[in-house]
Amino acid sequence: MRRALTHVPLALCLAAALAAAGCVTTQDIENLQSQLSDIQRQMLQMQKQSPSKQEVENLEASVGKQMDSLLKTEADMQVKLRDLSGQIDELQAKLEDTNYRLAQLSQQIAATNQELKTFRVQQAQPPVPAPDTAPAAPPPQQPQPGAGADPQSLYNAAYNDYLKGSYDLSLREFQEYLANFPNTDLSDNATYWIGECYYRQKRYRQAVEQFEGVLNRYPRSDKAASATLKKGYAQLELGERQQGIAQLRQVIRLFPTSDEANLARQRLRELGVDAG
Repeated sequence: MRRALTHVPLALCLAAALAAAGCVTTQDIENLQSQLSDIQRQMLQMQKQSPSKQEVENLEASVGKQMDSLLKTEADMQVKLRDLSGQIDELQAKLEDTNYRLAQLSQQIAATNQELKTFRVQQAQPPVPAPDTAPAAPPPQQPQPGAGADPQSLYNAAYNDYLKGSYDLSLREFQEYLANFPNTDLSDNATYWIGECYYRQKRYRQAVEQFEGVLNRYPRSDKAASATLKKGYAQLELGERQQGIAQLRQVIRLFPTSDEANLARQRLRELGVDAG
């Protein structure tokens, strides 16, 4: 560009010489000068607008720094996302464990409520009156299970052994109760607690049979809801998923406002199925 500018005075001298020689007119010279001025102005403008090599290098360096910063920020974000994902997985595991513990606690509460209900029924029954001609009763002794024991004493002994966790003994005592007193108001309860003993011993097939016995022989029993629920639980433990799910839905359909229905809904949610 600068070389082109140095030629401008030479062009002007050439134009003046041509004018002096009479080759061109004054108007031609003025036109030539005007064109040369325009060219010179355009070249100066181009010089101002065109970036220098240093400016280009500075710009490249600035862009490079920005790119490095963006790459580092992206890498940091990926690390943070991985850490956050790990924390979410850990919290999810803790939540699942908490839900499981709450489900177990709900089952224990429901079982305790049933036991309290049974205990109230037992307490509400009047004692068997002694004959008028009977001799004076000896000092009270702890009743022992056996063929000579009265129904209430035998039932209470079997139930107390169940509460203590003596499932083998409780099972035999409830079976003895049914063998001697098959048609009392507590026969349905005794059948149910035999099923519970089997369930606690993980003998799920026998437990299913006992719970079915409650439902078939005593359809109006106050243990019907619990027997339906625990039959579903036992079937699930046996790997009979569809039968167990159907049984839990039966609890909700037949006993919608019961504690057993709430437990059935919770177990169905854990299985990932709806209550319908």
